[in-house]
Amino acid sequence: MTIRKRPAAGAVVLAAVALTSTLFTGPAGAAQDTAAAAGDHQATRGAIEAAVKAGVPGITAEARDSAGIWKAAVGKGNLKTGAARGLSDRFRAGNLTNTFVATVLLQMEAEGKLSLDDTVDKHLPGLVTGNGNDGSAITVRQLLNHTSGLYDYTVDPQFAETYTVGDGFLKHRYDTLTPQQRLKTALSHAPSFAPGAKHWFSHTNDVLAALIVEKVGGKKYEDEVRARIITPLGLKSTSNPGTGTTVPQPSGRAYAKLFAAQPDRIDDVTAVNGSQAWGSGDIISSAADLNRLYAALMGGKLLPAQQLKEMKTTVNTDYPGATYGLGIEQLTLSCGTTIWYHDGLATGSITVSAFTDDGGHQLTFNFNSSWGGETLLTILDAEFCEASAGSR
Repeated sequence: MTIRKRPAAGAVVLAAVALTSTLFTGPAGAAQDTAAAAGDHQATRGAIEAAVKAGVPGITAEARDSAGIWKAAVGKGNLKTGAARGLSDRFRAGNLTNTFVATVLLQMEAEGKLSLDDTVDKHLPGLVTGNGNDGSAITVRQLLNHTSGLYDYTVDPQFAETYTVGDGFLKHRYDTLTPQQRLKTALSHAPSFAPGAKHWFSHTNDVLAALIVEKVGGKKYEDEVRARIITPLGLKSTSNPGTGTTVPQPSGRAYAKLFAAQPDRIDDVTAVNGSQAWGSGDIISSAADLNRLYAALMGGKLLPAQQLKEMKTTVNTDYPGATYGLGIEQLTLSCGTTIWYHDGLATGSITVSAFTDDGGHQLTFNFNSSWGGETLLTILDAEFCEASAGSR
């Protein structure tokens, strides 16, 4: 299974083992839910409630299947006021941004504007160079399936200390960062491996992919995403923040443990300059919008059959039972059921969208914290394994 990390937030998503961080054990808020006509998703609700009891401040979730739409909100959306999480909360979706970018690039391929086998240099000549990095040896496909070997700028120690850890984050959270600044950090390191040798998730790939969207489309990446995905699908709760620092309402607060030496300290990290995750994790959305996205994507409404096939062509990862495609991932659950998914970490936010091959059954949920990753598989098992067994 893919695990993504940002130094401030700890392990992200779908970790097979428990995280080492001390969990916050504040009181859980009252649960809200709306039951679908043919099932109340008891197992999923129970897994979500257990995650809150284990220390996640609050969770908002939505499932969609042939029985209808089910929503749940459990725990606190604001630890200071005690306000509950909302059924329609917006949140920073983190790496789920990858799906939006990959979809745009695949649409451009279908239109004959690029090939997945184009080199990075073809579209961004001379940008990826130095310290053994070579944009003429890396393809667009390798950016999207994270086999480029490019160093992940987020794990650079100085970058982490300045922007994602402790006092550095608190001091610099409102700074505007350009893609070039982040690439400079990445390219100051040698590649981790030769292009195509293996899969290793690197946010550097995402930044370059978004820059290629801009070069090929001749307009901002945000404009391409809005024109091609957000507007056609009517995703009214989905946006790119630009350099904005807030999350639109309705939304709760976001929390992180920024100080390794103070494992019980929790900071409100809701406000942060969106440019710091531009192209790799900046999109703000809701559970309902993300479910609509993945239903449309897997249902063939966004991509022609050939491009959807390419998106679903996966490479092996280091995590048993998980493979990585182009902006989506595949995972075999404990019961043997195979699903597609994508997970995302933003500081103070963990999001998972999971869905069946035809997009007919989706679940999206969000934690308003950077911890709690050890509970994610339990929630997915509850929704998709119980459902496949004939109950929820």
